[in-house]
Amino acid sequence: MKFMNLTVQEPGQCPAARQIFRSPQQRRLILCLLLVLATLTLYNPVTHAPFLNFDDSIYVTGNPHVRAGLTWNTVVWAFHTSETSNWHPITWLSHALDCQIFGLNPAGPHTINVLLHAANAVLLFLILESATGLAWRSLAVAALFALHPINVESVAWIAERKNVLSMFFFSSRWPPMAGTRVGPVSDDTWQSPLPML
Repeated sequence: MKFMNLTVQEPGQCPAARQIFRSPQQRRLILCLLLVLATLTLYNPVTHAPFLNFDDSIYVTGNPHVRAGLTWNTVVWAFHTSETSNWHPITWLSHALDCQIFGLNPAGPHTINVLLHAANAVLLFLILESATGLAWRSLAVAALFALHPINVESVAWIAERKNVLSMFFFSSRWPPMAGTRVGPVSDDTWQSPLPML
């Protein structure tokens, strides 16, 4: 007489879902893709918005250095100017690159901001998951960051590119993102992000 292998199925979990989420790498990839999809879906209307009259003219449309695209003169200017009372050459160069690629079409810079924000949400998820080992809680925090209304200004306003860029560069310097193994917390653990502060 053959005995059937009866396994008790956890409530609310189908066998296919267990197979997909069995591997941490597969789970991580799927959760990252879901996070990107949710962010892109929520912020898609932003890509159809025009330039704003507030600071977009100072940063992009009325700025001859930025409108010239990525030229040597623009690079030199970006590293020497304190226009808008800020020194942020990478922001200026990213705006110049936008003008080089998209011209004065606002859909391009808006799309870049949305993509940077989606990348920031994924990086935050990966940082939290690697630091805590708790994938679902890390996803919840990253989703809250990605979808919370407090970030709309930074994503929808082209002149606020500096916010999404600074988050991107700070997050990408976190030790797990830079290929450094994170172990017990020590003074060395915090050395990687400090130069970005």
